[in-house]
Order: sequence, then structure tokens, then C-alpha cells
Amino acid sequence: MIFLPETRLMSYGLVVSTGAQAIVSRPRDEGSDQELALPPDLEWLEELSVEDGDGDRVVAGDDGQKRSYAETARMFKLRRNLDQLDSFHRQKEHDVLQTREELKVCRQNIHGLVEQRDALEKDVEQEKAADNSVAVFRLRTQHKRLCQKLQSEEELEGDIITELKHLELELNEVEVELGRFSSLRQEVQEDERGFQVLKAQKATTRLQQEGRVNQNLQLKMQHLRDKQAAMMKKEELEGQKKIEERGANRKIAAKYLKETIKRMHQQEAEKEEQNRQLLEKRIQAVTSLKSNIAATQESLRVQQSRAKANAQKKEQQQRQLRESLQGQGINGIKHIYQQKQLETVKRKQEKFEERQKSKKVAIVAKLLQEDQLVKSRKRHEAKPPKLSNTDKLQSLARAREHLLHYLDAGPPSAAEERATNQLREFSGYSSSSSSSSDGEDPEETMHQEVDHQIPADSLAEPEFSGLWDDNYKKLLNEKTTLMQTEVKQEEPASAGGKLDVPAKKVQAKKLKHSPFISKPEVIIFKDFEVGKIYKKKIVLTNISYTTNQCKLLGVSTQLKDFISINFEPPGSLSAGMSCDTQAVFQPMINEDLEGDVQFASALGLFSVPVRCTIKKCELEVDSQLIDFGSHVVGQTVSRTITLTNKGALATLFSLDTSTCPSPESLHVQMPSQVSAHTCQETSSQNTTCGSQTSSELMGTGEIQPEQESQELPEASQHEKPGEVSEASAAGQEAIPQACVSTDAETKVDESPQGTGDINLGNIREGEIGPFESIKLEVVFTPTVPGEANLDFHIKFSNLSSKPIPIQVRGVGVSIPVWVVQPSIDLKICMFDRLYQDTVVVQSRASAALKVTFEVRPEMRKHMEILPKTGFIQAQSSFKAQLKFLPRRSLSKDAKTFFDSYTGVLEVPMTVQVSGQVQPVHFTVQACVTPSDLQFDRTEVDFGYCSIHTSAKSSVRLTNLSLLPQDFGFVGAPEFIEVQPNDGFGTLLPEETLEIDLIFSPNKAKVYNFQLNCKTEINRDFPLSCRAVGVRPPLELSHSLVQFGATALGDHSTAVLYLNHPHAKRNPSKPLVAPAGEDATAPEVPRLFSFSLPKDSHVGITPAAGRLLPGERCLVQVTFRPGLLEQEIKEEAERRLHRAKLLREKELELKRLAKQETKKEAPVEPSKGKKASVNPKTKMSEEPKQDSPTESPDPVDIQLEYSERYEEARACLLSSFTQRYSEFTVPCFISDGDPPEEDRQAPPTWSPFNTLYLKLQCPAVQPSLLVISNNGLNIIDFRQVVVGVEVIKRFTVQNISRESLDLSTLLLDIHGPFCLLNALRCIRPGEKHTLVLAFSPTLEKKFCETLEIRNHKMTLWVTLRGEGVVPVVTSSHPGGLLDFGYVFQKESTSQVLKLQNSSVVAVGFRVLLASLSSTRPRGGVDRVDVLLGNYTDPKLHPTVGTQNYSGLSVFSFVPGGGSIAPGESQDVTVTFQPDHPSVNYSDKLTIQLMNETEVCVVDLKGAASSHNMYLYGGDVLTVPIESLIPPLMTSPTQHAEAEVTEKPSIPVLVTLRASYSGGALTPAVRELQVGCIRSTPPSKKSAEFSWDTVASLQQQGFTVEPSKGTVEAGLKRTIRVTWSPQSGYKPYEVVQTCVPLTLKGDEKSVYKVTLMALVSNTAD
Repeated sequence: MIFLPETRLMSYGLVVSTGAQAIVSRPRDEGSDQELALPPDLEWLEELSVEDGDGDRVVAGDDGQKRSYAETARMFKLRRNLDQLDSFHRQKEHDVLQTREELKVCRQNIHGLVEQRDALEKDVEQEKAADNSVAVFRLRTQHKRLCQKLQSEEELEGDIITELKHLELELNEVEVELGRFSSLRQEVQEDERGFQVLKAQKATTRLQQEGRVNQNLQLKMQHLRDKQAAMMKKEELEGQKKIEERGANRKIAAKYLKETIKRMHQQEAEKEEQNRQLLEKRIQAVTSLKSNIAATQESLRVQQSRAKANAQKKEQQQRQLRESLQGQGINGIKHIYQQKQLETVKRKQEKFEERQKSKKVAIVAKLLQEDQLVKSRKRHEAKPPKLSNTDKLQSLARAREHLLHYLDAGPPSAAEERATNQLREFSGYSSSSSSSSDGEDPEETMHQEVDHQIPADSLAEPEFSGLWDDNYKKLLNEKTTLMQTEVKQEEPASAGGKLDVPAKKVQAKKLKHSPFISKPEVIIFKDFEVGKIYKKKIVLTNISYTTNQCKLLGVSTQLKDFISINFEPPGSLSAGMSCDTQAVFQPMINEDLEGDVQFASALGLFSVPVRCTIKKCELEVDSQLIDFGSHVVGQTVSRTITLTNKGALATLFSLDTSTCPSPESLHVQMPSQVSAHTCQETSSQNTTCGSQTSSELMGTGEIQPEQESQELPEASQHEKPGEVSEASAAGQEAIPQACVSTDAETKVDESPQGTGDINLGNIREGEIGPFESIKLEVVFTPTVPGEANLDFHIKFSNLSSKPIPIQVRGVGVSIPVWVVQPSIDLKICMFDRLYQDTVVVQSRASAALKVTFEVRPEMRKHMEILPKTGFIQAQSSFKAQLKFLPRRSLSKDAKTFFDSYTGVLEVPMTVQVSGQVQPVHFTVQACVTPSDLQFDRTEVDFGYCSIHTSAKSSVRLTNLSLLPQDFGFVGAPEFIEVQPNDGFGTLLPEETLEIDLIFSPNKAKVYNFQLNCKTEINRDFPLSCRAVGVRPPLELSHSLVQFGATALGDHSTAVLYLNHPHAKRNPSKPLVAPAGEDATAPEVPRLFSFSLPKDSHVGITPAAGRLLPGERCLVQVTFRPGLLEQEIKEEAERRLHRAKLLREKELELKRLAKQETKKEAPVEPSKGKKASVNPKTKMSEEPKQDSPTESPDPVDIQLEYSERYEEARACLLSSFTQRYSEFTVPCFISDGDPPEEDRQAPPTWSPFNTLYLKLQCPAVQPSLLVISNNGLNIIDFRQVVVGVEVIKRFTVQNISRESLDLSTLLLDIHGPFCLLNALRCIRPGEKHTLVLAFSPTLEKKFCETLEIRNHKMTLWVTLRGEGVVPVVTSSHPGGLLDFGYVFQKESTSQVLKLQNSSVVAVGFRVLLASLSSTRPRGGVDRVDVLLGNYTDPKLHPTVGTQNYSGLSVFSFVPGGGSIAPGESQDVTVTFQPDHPSVNYSDKLTIQLMNETEVCVVDLKGAASSHNMYLYGGDVLTVPIESLIPPLMTSPTQHAEAEVTEKPSIPVLVTLRASYSGGALTPAVRELQVGCIRSTPPSKKSAEFSWDTVASLQQQGFTVEPSKGTVEAGLKRTIRVTWSPQSGYKPYEVVQTCVPLTLKGDEKSVYKVTLMALVSNTAD
């Protein structure tokens, strides 16, 4: 039902109508100049009209055109308002219809409610007539509820009628509005038709305009195509011209390219010559090295034999000593042991003393080194006069004497001798270096060495920082901290306030590390200019572990005038926080400055280094030696050297060709490749290698320094100290003489003619800017044959830049005819193969010359040059063809030129030139090698091979040639296979390749065949083979099984057959069989057995069996890839070892932290003794920490570390990629059954009958990985009680790269296992949990396999569980549990004990019938009672009277739980009534979780308001009470009740005497009188008494006892007996009434009616 507000509808209707009227009544003044403003939703009309243009509509003037726009807008607006009005009308009609439907439904509801009300009124009348008050009360309640519903429906009907009237009124108003605008609607329709006609006209006009535009566009395109054709023609002409020019340029380039290639060939020839010489020298070096190694080995053997002889001699002496001591009665073993101990102690003492002295030597050397460093710094400031070599030697000698005197005044030890040798070597080296630098200051050289050594020690860092960095950084921090402390002591303490901390604490903090780190670490102002201002930003970060502060102390004294720091104290900084500061540098002087900015923090002082460097010149050249090599006279060759300025200061340079350079400039600018031995090399070259060419000199100069530098340390090690000093002295005298002779020779050789051949380029002086490079050209134009030299220097205007020396060498050669390639190398050649090359002869003569090529007579059978004679034109070249065909007789024909051991051939050749006395020589070189291939054996025997298998044999093929050779086995039979690469391949020089020959016979016969190995030069090498093929009695359907890619945890299965075929051959013609085998034996049963390899993850079923002739056996091969146990154990061991290392590292860090905290604490002077003990304890602790961790045995990993084992297994599964393995499984076949005499004897097996099954098993990474249950695929529910359901979860993860759709096969529908949730698609990396339930129904073990499938693999999950029947007993056997009488609103309890005798924990629950939701209301037990059958005292309802409060009268604790195996559980049942009643009853059931009942107990109890009660007699009332409490009575009624006496309580006792066989048996009944024990115990006992006992005896009744007392909590039994008196009439009922008085807290009177009669036994 929908109720719309009336006001909202009315307002909406008025708005619509008002809007429509406004549109209709708008004046249409055609003469008005004002343009009608369009609404926002109709602005597109104006844009449309503008786009259409003036040609769309023919309008008389602008005003008419504007009015047409307004009319169009008015038409659209009217149409919109009319549509809104129509929509509003439809909405009103819908509302009226809906309201009418609601009114109809409401009236139907009212009609139904009226009918229900009438029916209820009839039912009420009927129940009233039946006097059923409960039903009447219930029906009246329903009647009242129906009346309320009816009233609300009637009110709703009135509201709906009112609403309907209102809606009908609005609908009528809207219809009236629609009738008013009917004429306007027609007008709008006419305007719309006109508008459609106008749009059609506009479309026609637009099409015409588009046609004209297309025509103009086609004309333009035609014009453009004509223009493009003209351009194409012009471009073709230009392209043709460019092609012609390109051809001409290509010819010119080809000419120059030929010349370039010619020069390159010449350079290559020179390089090859140099390489050959270098190779010869290397061969000599290797030969000498071999001889040295052999000599060293021999000396080692001699030393070992001498040491062995000494050891034997010593043992003999000890044996003799022991025997002599034993003869004297002294314990020889003990004496020798003591001697050894004394020697060991003495040896250790000597080692300790030597170590102490060596440490002293190192300390003193370090001190001397620091002194030298200080002196070098002072020398830079003010240079002292240079010392001579003798002064330097004297100073070193004095330093050595001072060092020895400082160490020890006694005899020199080994450490002192080593120190002396070091000093001598140092002095010798310094003297040699000083002499080689032509008089340079030796002290300066030593200072430079010290300067170079110290940064190498301090700045050497590894590429990756390791653990050793910590110690280095600690020492460095200690040094810097000590320096900072000294600075702080010198300068006044400026830190105050919060930064005032104890000096000891600050120093302890400083020793660890700087509390702040600076970024950048060093403030560098590089290449500064005087007068400018430079600024740098510094970020200070707190890297301590506490809140810290930072305060600026200042800058170094040398920087105070130039650097200012802008620093604002940031306050307290937390760890990791940073603050900014700014350094402003304003240089006033042009020199380098160094210092630091000093800060103070709460943890100590720290500083930031500052370096300021001026602009400098750093000049260098790429090469200081230019060697032009050999060039013909008249040629011009140029080389360039590059001068580079790496500094920021420009300078002027000039080239000086003077021959007297200063020694200092030569020494300063010598590069690293020119060593201090240059003078020695030059002198040796001039004396020993004067006849060699310049290229040889250059090669020697490059190699000799390296060799000498390598040989010097070796010589110094083997020579004695005296020899070293003599050698150094000799070197001091010899080296200067060599230098003088070299200088003299150089001056003699340098003549004006020599220097005229080598000239400098155009650039001889100029300016080189900062970071610039300039190329300087040197030109060599030989004019006369001979060697030309030029030495010049590059000088600079900057005084700090020293001149750079440059040496230029070149050789001029003058031969008119020469061979371009004087050494023709044919490389490696084979015998009986033809090799060709070209001999090019060049002529510089001006006329043609005749040349004749001569070949040595020994080589004429093997070598030939064609043509032998020719004419070479002027200024041209001549080419001849060299043919070389080495024969096998080369070693005999040319013994002088050919080395048969190495195969090297070197033949000198000559070219005779007419008119030239000296012939032209050139050399032909080649290395001749054979082309043989060699097998390691001449015959291959495969032996016996089954026709179903293959036999493999390997041969080794060796290439005896020095060239690689291609080979191939051609024409091989079909039953032989050659591998690898099908018998084809390439053998490298002197390589040996293993060839596999696989023999697969197809018939049972003898095979004799030959394999042919052919090389690429068509040489054949045969190999003989033989084999015997046999046929096994059994056959496999497949000998090769290729499994698909199987994931770990999955399995693949292949099926094949093992056949025992009938023999088709004639027994009289047996196949070829081995010796001793009876081929004609009859067909017999065969035994077979498969032997699987270890750790193959392959299973074969059946693995063994017996086959009769003609039978076939199905064999199933299963591949289950998995991880090897050894791999898992090793991974577990690695993980455990890694964890132990981490744990030890943490302990080490904690120990270091504790030690640091101890160091930070201030040490008192009185505790000096304790401090001295700490090193001992530390030394004792370190060996324990350094001891290696003991790794557990991998075999015990699975047992002792099962959790580690599973973690390692899961790790390996997740990181597994793929694995491919092949296995060959043999199947052994017996010769038959065991003999009949002894069936237990093992059968005979023949190796020739063995079958082989090849398995190819690829394993891949599983797409699903089990991540729960420690990665196991087994879910064990263990023991579960029958009928109980246990749920477990199983989680898998998708570790593949694609989504997986999971599915599974159905489990056994009658089994105990069940999958509770559905499978879904999981994306890569996602997880899915499977919920599995196990509910056994029988007492047995269950096992099933769950298959989780996807398109990649199948995951097999084993489900296991065992059903167990629970054995639980109760202390109460069941039946009635009577709580007796209790006071109302008091309670009493009893305990039931449950004992679990089963092997599993059992769950139970306690059920109460009154609390059960399934108990039927008004059950059968109550029906019998209500129908009147209540006379039977045994008939009682299951659930009796309950409490008025709604709480159960019987309660229990606990309501359920679990009992562990062998344990017990107490269940406490409590009875707590809230009103007096004797009908309290209920039913208690103890039930297990499988709904098995342990015991069923009927609970019964009674409640009383006073302590005395009477129990017994016949039932007089229905044992069911109403839960409605008695009606409340007024106070006056209570008062009347108190005044009047309480009514007596009736009790009926029926006595039946039996009469049978003439004997009468008296009737006996018993009554119980009890007294309830109150909560506050009462001392007063209760009493009871019978009245008028005498009258009872007259009628035959006897009551015993007639009176008595009852203690609290006890009962007394009253026995009532009846015997018929004389004169008793049969079937007569004797009845009497006797009061029984009970006196307790209240007095109660029971009116006991005794009724007696006699009955026969038959009754």
C-alpha cells in the first residue's frame, strides 16, 4: 500500500497547469525587436540554425528569421509540456487503479476476519457448555486479538476510501486540463509537420552543397597528382646524377682502400713477427720453469729423505736412551716424556720471545715510518738541501744501529737478522732507484714510498664489506676519538647546559662510533677561485639508539678566516632524525686548505672533514714512446700523441727539441710502464742487440721490465744478506756508468741528418684549457737508410707542471725490390693435401726488372712457385703462386728444414733480381701434421645379445692431427647405431672422443660386420665387429616406456604385457644358443622376476611370477616421483645448521652488548685486580665460541627432528623445478621350474635370457602443494567413536603460474569419509581448504584415497581412520532414583559416576525429559491418567509436577563433556522444588555422542511445607498438577482460616486378605512416617499417634506401633494388619476411619480410612 501526500500532488498539478497556461497565454508580438531567450535545454536549436546558414529557409528579413527561431523553440517547449501533462495523467490513472486494488484487498481481509470472529464465538459457546475453562480462556484471547485486527482493518479501509476520493478528484482535474489544451495540441502537431518538411528541404540543400564540394576536391586532387608526377621525374634525373657521382667516388675510395689494406697487411706482418719472437721467449721461459720445478722437486725429495733419516736416527737414540735408563732402574718413558715437555716449553718460550721482538721491530718501524711522514710534510713546506747517496746510506745505517740497540744489546737473533735484511734491501732499492733517476734525491724517493704505503694501508677496502670491517672500524674510531679528545683538551670547553656529561662516559661512548653521520661525509670545495663565495648543505643524522643533541663547537684554526657555519640548534633529535646546516666558504688565498667542523653531542664529540683545493693542472700523454718501425726511404708516415689536461687550470705548452732535459722532469712525468730500470735495459740493448731491428728493440723493451721485476724478489729471497749488500753496492757503481755510456752514444748518434727525418707537426705551441685534449702530430720521412731518433719535451708555463719527455724511433730501408710479406706462414698443413698462397714482390725502381724464384732442391718434390720467372714493372708489384703439397717422404727429403718431432717446416726462399747483386730473401713456414684417426682397439665383440634388447660397447677415437677433422660412420647396417650425433662429428686436434656402438639384433644368428669411419678428406678407417643374437623364451610387448611429465605427489601408470609364446621353430633346427644351453629342450613354464633399481620411485606389478607356454601376463608399471630421503635429510641438516648459526650469532651479539655495557661503566682504581682477571676469562670463553657446531647425523634427522624434516620436505617441494631420469630394469627369466626331486631348490637363471625394460621418467614441479599437515598427503583421523563425526581441514596452494580448476572423484557413498565443501578454481598463489569428515559406523579400520584433479596433475590424499565402540558405565544401574521428601525451596543432590573403559576419549551429554524439545505435549502417560485410569498406583507420568517459577525442579551438572580414556566423570543431580507436592518426577538420560544411552534414570521427589509427612496408602487424586498457582485470598479470608482448624488429610488404605485351600491369610499394609531434616538442624524430634486404637481391634485391625517418635532425617514404618473376625460375611467390606496425628513444627491430622475385604485366589 502506497500513501502519497495530498499536498505534494496538488502542488505538482498546479505547477503543470500554470506552466501550460503561461505558454499558451504568452503574447506573440511580431513587431517586437526583442529576441526570445531560449531555455538551456533548447540552445541546440540556435546552433542548428546557425550551421544551416541563410540558404536553409527564405526569410524576408532578420526579424522574421529571429521569430522563426522563437516559434520553433515555442513548439518544442509546448510539446515537452504536453508530454509532461500526459505523463501526469497516466500517473494519476495508475494511482487510482492501485488504490482501488488496495481497497478491494482490505475488504476481503475484513470479510475473512469477520468469519473467523463468528467461528471463534461459536467455539467459545461450545467450550462454555463443556465447562472447559482453559479452552475458553485461550479462545477469548484469540477473539480479542481478532477484534483488534478487524478494527485496524476497518480504520485502514476508511483511510483508503478517503485517499481514493482525493485521487479521483485530482484525476478529474487533470482530464479537464487536457480538454482545455486540445486546440493547442492540434496547433503543435501542425507545427511539427511543418518542421519535418523544413528538415527535408535542408537535407536536400546539404546534399547539393556536398556534391559541389566533392567536385572541387576532385579537381584539386588531379592538379596535385600532376604536380607530383613532375616532381618524381625531376627526382629521377637527380638520382641518376647521384648514382654516377657515387660510382666515381667508389672508384676513388677503392683505390685508397687498396692502399689501406696494403698498409694493414704490412702491420700484420710486423705483428706476427713480434708475436713469434714473444712466443719463442715464452717457450724458453717455460723450459726454464720446468727445469726449476724439477730441481725444486729433487731438492724436496733430498730434504724429505734427510728428515726421514734424522727421524729414524732420533728414534734409535731414544730407544738406546730408554734401554740405558731401564738398565739403571729409571723409568725411561717418564724421563723421555719429561725431556719432551721441557723441550716443548723451551721452544714455546723461544717462539714467544721471537714474537715479542718481531712486534717490537714492527712498532719501531711504524714509529720510524711516522717520523718519515712528518719529515716529508715539513719538507713540502720548506725543502732542505738534498742529501747524497752516501749520506742517505749513513742515515739508514744509523737508524738500523739505533733500532738494534733499542731492541736488545745481546747477540742478534733471527728476528734481528730479518730486520737487518729488510733494511739492507730497502737501502739497496732506494740507491738503485736514485741512480736510475739521474741523481734524484734518495730521501725524497723514500718519502714518496712511505706516502704511497700509508694510504694503501688505510684506504684499502674490499669490494664487499665483511665481518672483519667491524674490527677495523673500531680501531679507526678509537684513533679518531683520541684525536678529538686531544683537540678538546687544547681548546676551551664551550659546551654547556645539557651537553655537560662526565668525561669518562663521553669517552666510552666515543669509542663505539660517531653519534651523528654527515651527508656528505667530507665537505669538498674543489677548484675554487679567490673572491667567490661557495655554499654547501650538510645533513646531520642521529644514528645512536637514544635521543641526542647536537651543538656546533667551531671549525679548525686554519679555516676560521675562510669558512663560516650557519647552524641552528635543532634541540633533541630522536634516533634516525636529522638536521640541516650550511657551510659558507669565501677563499682569500689561493692555496689548498684542510680541516674539519667540530660538533658536540650528548654522547661525545664528532667532526666533519673539510677539504678545499685550488685549480691545478694535471697533464699527461697517452704514450711517451713512438716507434715507426721500418719504412722504405721516401715514404711519409705520421703518428699522433694526445696531450690531456685533467685539471681545472689552463696552461701554455710548447715543444722543445733540446737534447739536455732536466732529470727531475724526466723522473716526474715517467708513466707506470717505464720502470726505474730503463737505463739498464738501454745499455743491455746497445751492447747485446745492436744488430736487431727497431721492432725487436721495442718488443724487448716491453718484456724485459716485467721479467726483471719478477726476478728481483726471487733473487732477493735466495741470496744471503751479505750477497745482497754486495749486489746493491755493485749496482750503485754499475748503473751510473751505464747511464753515462748511454747518454754519450745518444749524443753521437744524434746528428742533423738523423733528426731531419723525424719532424714535428704544425702544432708546436699553444694553450690547453681545463679538461681538454690536444693531438700533436709527429711525421717520419726517411731520406737515407738507417735508424732515426728524436727526443723532445713538452714544456708548460705552469711552474708546478714539469716537462714531459717524448722519444721517437724509426728505421729507413732502401731495397728496390722486396717481398711484401717476407715470412709466408701456411699455418698447419696435412700430408698429401695441396695448399696455395700468393707471393707479392714490390718494386720501387724506375724500370722493369726480371725476377726469378728459386726453390731449394730438397723441397722441389713438395713445393713449387709459378711462374718461376717474371718481369716486374716500374713502381709496381708482381704476384706469383706458391703451391705446397707435402708428401710422406718430407722428413727424409728435407731433414734440415723439417723437424719430424714437432712437425715445424721452415724453408728459406730467394728471389733473384737482374741487376741486383743481393737477392731478396723470404721464408715459407708451415706446421705439417698427419690426418690419421686411430681406434683404441681393432675389433669389438658385443657377445650374446637378445633380439628384444640392445647391447652397447664404447670405443675411443683419437685425432692424431693438429687440425680438427670431420668424421662420419657411413654405410652402417640397420642393426647397429652409432652415437653421439648418429656417428657424425668433429674431432679437435689430438682430441679423443668416446663413440657408443649400440647393437640391436633383429634375428637370432651370428653377426660379423665392419664399420667404416670416413673423414672429410675421403680417408677410411675400418673397425671390425662381431656379435651373437639370441631369442629369449619370454617377450615384452614394449621395451621402452616413456612416462609423461609427472608432478611430485602424482603418479603415472603404463601397461604392458609379458608373453610366453609357443615355439614356431622346428626343434631339430635350434637357434644359435650359448654353449651349454639345450636349444632343443621342450617348452616348459618359465619364472620371471623384475629387479628394480634403488630410489627409482618406480613400481612394477607383478614383480615376479610364473608363465606357462602360451600365457600372457599383464604388467603394470607405475612411476611415483618424489623427493629422495637423503636430499630431505641434507636440507633439514642445512636448515638446522643455519638456525644454529643464527642462534649463535644472536648469543654473540648479546655477549658483545653486555661487554660494551661493562666497558661503558666507570672503572674504579680499587678494582684493578678484577680487571686483570677478565682477559683470562675472555680467553677461556673464546675457544668455546669458536668451536665448530656439531651437525646432527642425517640419518637421525627424520627421527629426532620430524618437524625439521617436514619443513625441509615442503621447502624442497616449493623450490623443485624438474628432473629427468632413465632406468633400465632387468627381467630375469629362469630356464624352467626347479627339479621335481627338490622343489625348494632355487631355479637356474641364464644371463642370455634376460629382458631389459627401459623407463624414461620426467618429473616436474607440482602445481598443487600441500601446505597443511606438515606437507603430508595423509590425513589420519586416528581412533574415533562409532557414530561420532570428526572434521579435519586440508589446505592446498596453487604454486603454478596459471589458474587451476579443481575436481575430485566421489568417495565411497557407503563409507565413513565425506568431503563437505565444494572445490573451486584457484588462481596462482591462492589457497583452498578442503573440509573432510570421518563418521565410522563399525568397529574397524578404514582407508580411502581422495583424488584432487586438475588439468596438470592429480593429487592423491590418503584418508585413514579407525572406528572404536565406546565402553562407558554408570554407577547407577538405571531405574528409579528417589530423592524423598525435602522442604520447599530447599535442595538435595545425588552423584552419578561415569567410568570410561575405552581407549579413546568419549563425549557425553545429559538429557532431561522435561527440557527435551522433542517430548510430545500431553503424551500417552497423561492421556491414561486423564481418562480416569488413575487407580493404578504404578501409573505415573514421565514428567510430573514442575516448579511455578518455570525453572526445572531437577537440574544436573555438567550437561556434557568428554571423558578421557580410563578416567571418570561425576554428574551431580539436584532436586530443588519451590512448592509442596508429592508428584515431582522426571526422566534423566545420559547419552553418548553417537546417541548410545549409558543409563536412563527415573527421578522422583516430594516437597512439603512442614517437617512431618505420611507416605503410603492408595492414590486418591490425579498425579498431575496445574502450573497455575492457587488464587490469592483476601486478608479477611486468611484471618478466618487461621481461626478455623486445618482440615484433616484423607488417606485410604485397602487391605485384601486371601482365602485359598480353606486357609485365610491376613492382609498387611505398611505406612511410612518421616521427618525431614531442616537446614538449621532442629533438636526437637517429631511424634505420631493413632486415636481410637481399641475400636480398630474390634473390627480386626491391628496397628503397630500405635505411637512413637521420629528423628530428623529418618523414617518409621507403621504396620497395619487385618484379620476377619468371627461372623464375617463373605464379600463384605469392612471400613473404618481412624485419625493419625503427626506433631512436628506443625500439627497435622491425617484421616486414615481402612477398608478391608476377603478375596479368593482365583479373584
